[in-house]
Amino acid sequence: MRAMTNQLIARGLAAASDTDVVEVGRGVLAASGTILRDALFTDDRPALVVADDRTWAAAGEAVHAALAAAGVRLVEPMVFPGHPVLYAALENCDTITARLEESGAVGVAVGSGTVNDLVKLASGRLGQPYGVVGTAASMDGYSGFGAPMSSEGVKVTMPCPAPRVVIIDLDVAAAAPPAMVASGYGDLSAKIPAGADWILADAVGLDPIDPLAWELVQSGVSDALSRPEALAAGDPEAYEGLVSGLVLSGLAMQVYRGTRPASGAEHYFSHLWELDHLGADLDPPLSHGHKVAIGTLAMTAFYERFLARDVVALDVDAAVARWAPWEEVEAEIRTRFTGALADHAVAETRVKYVDRSGLADRLNRFARSWTTLRPRIASQLVPADTLQRMLGAAGAPTTPADIGLTAADVAATFPKAMYYRSRYTVLDLAREAGWFSELVDEVFAPGGLWT
Repeated sequence: MRAMTNQLIARGLAAASDTDVVEVGRGVLAASGTILRDALFTDDRPALVVADDRTWAAAGEAVHAALAAAGVRLVEPMVFPGHPVLYAALENCDTITARLEESGAVGVAVGSGTVNDLVKLASGRLGQPYGVVGTAASMDGYSGFGAPMSSEGVKVTMPCPAPRVVIIDLDVAAAAPPAMVASGYGDLSAKIPAGADWILADAVGLDPIDPLAWELVQSGVSDALSRPEALAAGDPEAYEGLVSGLVLSGLAMQVYRGTRPASGAEHYFSHLWELDHLGADLDPPLSHGHKVAIGTLAMTAFYERFLARDVVALDVDAAVARWAPWEEVEAEIRTRFTGALADHAVAETRVKYVDRSGLADRLNRFARSWTTLRPRIASQLVPADTLQRMLGAAGAPTTPADIGLTAADVAATFPKAMYYRSRYTVLDLAREAGWFSELVDEVFAPGGLWT
């Protein structure tokens, strides 16, 4: 399995736009200075290590020393406070950008999602490469293109190049707080319904599947998720599959030049809850992956209810007859969102909206292909109750209450998730078929996943 994973990473690097080096293994932290020097510091520019108090203690100080030992010039490291926890907001990126610009340094991010995204966007703004030393198996953004960032009440993925170098020491990752690996496990589990959404979007001709990007993400997901108990116990060897799966997911996003290979509707639940600052007052704050875990279970349960319907027998004429004109759809969106977020949702939904003629073509296309399409989607999915047990074994949330929500809160997020992005998912197909509200009700009916 390790040889196959290494081959996949090599293929991903060969096709990736930005990343040249990925080093994952036990003890690689000691070699980080040399690895970073050879890939990033060939023109005598200094290095700026960016971390927070926690990641500086976990690996930042060691990386700084390793760079010095490798002969790399250094500027004073930029270490943010551990409290309050650093947030992926544009004002923090502005601070890092200014420091990189005034020092003429190349950034080395030492941390997990937030630190990496901030240095990634700051470096992208300046048109220069950077490297990241990951400290936790907490998300798939280490090697990913783009940085999710909050600005003016909207969370969007801002385009910027991925790191040139990714280094993750498995011993460091295994020593991270248990909530971090649970977060990464939740983020990787999202690839299951996200893959089903991509199959649907490909079938309707909106987002054709890229074979290499698909293989990079999907080929290792089952193995990476197969040892939740060992991950929860902090077994470094068990971390290799999870870390590799997360890295491969990021490389797939580079290959595709977008996040489609790694996320679907399940991620929009998390984004919307993050914009509501869900769990931001906790210590540590509720992670992206924890919220994604509940979004993933919600979407997996929704898929189960959708697959129980017969698309072949759908009355397309009736669905088209009740299809709302765009003006009504926009009005509906504006009842669910306010301010800049409403404008964002309107613009995103407009991209995937079709008139009645377009809807008839789309639904007939699904009906004709459903006998072959349905088995593909079914084989992509994992039963929601099985996935719930796996997430629980890894220490990830399994019920809305685990992240401070009720089942009703999650139900109310479904229509918002559908409108939030232009990406086509099963939520859109369910709405077009006229089944959306019924299916949401079924997810939360007695006997369902959370009742």
